[in-house]
Amino acid sequence: MSDRDQLAELAELAEAYGAPRQLDAAITPFFDPVQRPDRFGEVCMVVRRLSGNVLLSIKTFYPRGAYRLPTGGIHHGERILDALVRETAEETGLETQVRRFLAAIAYHDASAPSRPPLFHTFAFLLDEVSGILETRDTDEQIEDWIEVAPSSLDDAADRLERVTTAYSEEIGGKWSDWGHFRAIVHRVVREALAP
Repeated sequence: MSDRDQLAELAELAEAYGAPRQLDAAITPFFDPVQRPDRFGEVCMVVRRLSGNVLLSIKTFYPRGAYRLPTGGIHHGERILDALVRETAEETGLETQVRRFLAAIAYHDASAPSRPPLFHTFAFLLDEVSGILETRDTDEQIEDWIEVAPSSLDDAADRLERVTTAYSEEIGGKWSDWGHFRAIVHRVVREALAP
């Protein structure tokens, strides 16, 4: 998909689901997912359960307590909405309805902020319609799910920002850099969902 096609799709999504909060964020790059060659960005699935709470997940290899909003890669040439539907089904097993386009985040290398973005996150609010919460793609290595009030997403961001600096083969970088990167979307989504 060309840059022009991507901009056209973002305009269509904003028209259909509301204009997202836009943010440019500086990060220290690491490999997974920021520099993986099979994707240019990710969708962030803010799944609102029937209770009104949103889902956070943790993977088997994450630092303990590092629950976060689920995300999934957007492959080159794949439409953002198609990736959102596919990843939501694979990771949660729930039938959902897209409600709002919450955020569009462009991440830049902190050491070269004037260069084009390294990666993008597009966050959407989805309401649970039916189904049973279960991860259909075992390669995702999701260990557990919890539900939190949307107002608690800053607490999740705080925990992610306190992740230790240890190097990880699984992500090809430091957990502290990953935690800082992952915290950003939580704060933007919490602001977008504030009454």
